[in-house]
Amino acid sequence: MKKTILFSAMFLGSLVFAQKAPIVGGDKDAHGCKGSAGYTYSQIKNDCVRTFEQKIKLTEVKPKGSSTSMAAVIFSKDMKKAEVFLADQNSGSLILTRLGKGKAWKNGDYVLVPFKKNGYQLKKNNVVVYQ
Repeated sequence: MKKTILFSAMFLGSLVFAQKAPIVGGDKDAHGCKGSAGYTYSQIKNDCVRTFEQKIKLTEVKPKGSSTSMAAVIFSKDMKKAEVFLADQNSGSLILTRLGKGKAWKNGDYVLVPFKKNGYQLKKNNVVVYQ
Protein backbone atom coordinates (compact mmCIF):
# COMPACT_ATOMS: atom_id res chain seq x y z
CA MET A 1 0.00 0.00 0.00
CA LYS A 2 2.86 2.37 0.88
CA LYS A 3 4.44 1.72 -2.54
CA THR A 4 1.18 2.56 -4.32
CA ILE A 5 0.83 5.84 -2.42
CA LEU A 6 4.49 6.72 -3.06
CA PHE A 7 4.27 6.02 -6.81
CA SER A 8 0.99 7.92 -7.04
CA ALA A 9 2.54 10.93 -5.30
CA MET A 10 5.58 10.82 -7.59
CA PHE A 11 3.38 10.57 -10.69
CA LEU A 12 1.12 13.45 -9.65
CA GLY A 13 4.17 15.53 -8.69
CA SER A 14 5.70 15.00 -12.12
CA LEU A 15 2.46 16.17 -13.76
CA VAL A 16 2.46 19.36 -11.73
CA PHE A 17 6.03 20.27 -12.69
CA ALA A 18 5.91 19.11 -16.30
CA GLN A 19 6.01 21.87 -18.89
CA LYS A 20 3.15 22.12 -21.28
CA ALA A 21 4.05 20.98 -24.78
CA PRO A 22 3.12 23.48 -27.50
CA ILE A 23 -0.16 22.72 -29.19
CA VAL A 24 0.18 21.89 -32.86
CA GLY A 25 -1.46 24.69 -34.82
CA GLY A 26 -1.39 26.94 -31.76
CA ASP A 27 0.76 29.54 -33.49
CA LYS A 28 -1.89 32.06 -34.49
CA ASP A 29 -0.69 35.53 -35.41
CA ALA A 30 -2.39 38.82 -34.50
CA HIS A 31 -5.03 38.19 -37.20
CA GLY A 32 -5.71 34.59 -36.17
CA CYS A 33 -3.76 33.05 -39.08
CA LYS A 34 -1.93 29.78 -38.38
CA GLY A 35 1.56 29.98 -39.85
CA SER A 36 2.24 26.28 -39.22
CA ALA A 37 -0.69 25.47 -41.52
CA GLY A 38 0.70 27.76 -44.23
CA TYR A 39 -1.65 30.69 -43.62
CA THR A 40 -0.69 34.34 -43.74
CA TYR A 41 -2.83 37.45 -43.51
CA SER A 42 -3.99 39.20 -46.69
CA GLN A 43 -4.76 42.90 -46.36
CA ILE A 44 -6.77 42.90 -49.58
CA LYS A 45 -8.92 39.87 -48.73
CA ASN A 46 -9.00 40.80 -45.04
CA ASP A 47 -8.61 37.10 -44.31
CA CYS A 48 -6.04 34.35 -43.88
CA VAL A 49 -4.76 32.88 -47.16
CA ARG A 50 -2.26 30.29 -48.29
CA THR A 51 0.03 32.04 -50.74
CA PHE A 52 0.98 28.79 -52.46
CA GLU A 53 -2.69 28.23 -53.36
CA GLN A 54 -3.12 31.59 -55.13
CA LYS A 55 -3.74 31.64 -58.90
CA ILE A 56 -1.01 34.15 -59.70
CA LYS A 57 2.43 32.92 -58.73
CA LEU A 58 5.72 34.41 -59.86
CA THR A 59 9.15 32.77 -59.90
CA GLU A 60 12.35 34.50 -58.88
CA VAL A 61 14.38 35.39 -61.99
CA LYS A 62 17.93 35.29 -60.56
CA PRO A 63 17.93 33.30 -57.32
CA LYS A 64 20.73 34.16 -54.90
CA GLY A 65 21.13 30.66 -53.49
CA SER A 66 20.52 27.12 -54.62
CA SER A 67 16.74 27.42 -54.35
CA THR A 68 14.27 29.60 -56.22
CA SER A 69 11.71 31.55 -54.24
CA MET A 70 8.15 32.23 -55.29
CA ALA A 71 5.92 35.27 -54.96
CA ALA A 72 2.13 35.32 -54.97
CA VAL A 73 -0.12 38.14 -56.16
CA ILE A 74 -3.69 38.95 -55.10
CA PHE A 75 -5.67 41.74 -56.75
CA SER A 76 -8.49 43.72 -55.19
CA LYS A 77 -11.88 43.22 -56.84
CA ASP A 78 -11.66 46.61 -58.56
CA MET A 79 -8.06 45.87 -59.70
CA LYS A 80 -6.84 49.14 -58.15
CA LYS A 81 -4.54 47.38 -55.67
CA ALA A 82 -2.22 44.41 -55.92
CA GLU A 83 -0.89 42.59 -52.87
CA VAL A 84 2.43 40.84 -53.39
CA PHE A 85 3.77 38.22 -50.98
CA LEU A 86 7.56 37.99 -51.23
CA ALA A 87 9.74 35.45 -49.45
CA ASP A 88 12.08 38.17 -48.15
CA GLN A 89 9.24 40.46 -47.05
CA ASN A 90 9.26 39.58 -43.32
CA SER A 91 6.68 42.20 -42.45
CA GLY A 92 3.94 40.49 -44.45
CA SER A 93 2.91 41.64 -47.88
CA LEU A 94 3.55 44.59 -50.13
CA ILE A 95 0.57 46.64 -51.38
CA LEU A 96 0.97 48.21 -54.83
CA THR A 97 -1.45 50.80 -56.25
CA ARG A 98 -2.50 50.99 -59.89
CA LEU A 99 -1.08 53.93 -61.78
CA GLY A 100 -3.96 55.84 -63.42
CA LYS A 101 -6.03 53.68 -65.73
CA GLY A 102 -2.98 51.76 -66.92
CA LYS A 103 -1.97 48.21 -66.26
CA ALA A 104 0.87 48.87 -63.83
CA TRP A 105 0.88 48.82 -60.03
CA LYS A 106 3.56 50.58 -57.99
CA ASN A 107 4.89 50.92 -54.45
CA GLY A 108 8.25 52.64 -54.01
CA ASP A 109 10.89 50.75 -55.98
CA TYR A 110 8.48 47.92 -56.93
CA VAL A 111 6.37 47.88 -60.10
CA LEU A 112 4.07 45.05 -61.22
CA VAL A 113 3.32 44.91 -64.96
CA PRO A 114 1.55 42.45 -67.28
CA PHE A 115 3.87 39.99 -69.04
CA LYS A 116 3.00 37.82 -72.03
CA LYS A 117 -0.57 36.50 -72.26
CA ASN A 118 -1.60 35.82 -68.65
CA GLY A 119 1.52 36.56 -66.64
CA TYR A 120 3.08 39.38 -64.69
CA GLN A 121 6.53 40.70 -63.94
CA LEU A 122 7.59 42.30 -60.69
CA LYS A 123 10.38 44.81 -61.13
CA LYS A 124 12.51 46.43 -58.46
CA ASN A 125 14.41 49.53 -59.54
CA ASN A 126 13.42 48.69 -63.14
CA VAL A 127 15.05 45.22 -62.96
CA VAL A 128 12.82 42.14 -63.30
CA VAL A 129 13.05 40.15 -60.06
CA TYR A 130 10.01 37.85 -60.45
CA GLN A 131 7.94 36.73 -63.43
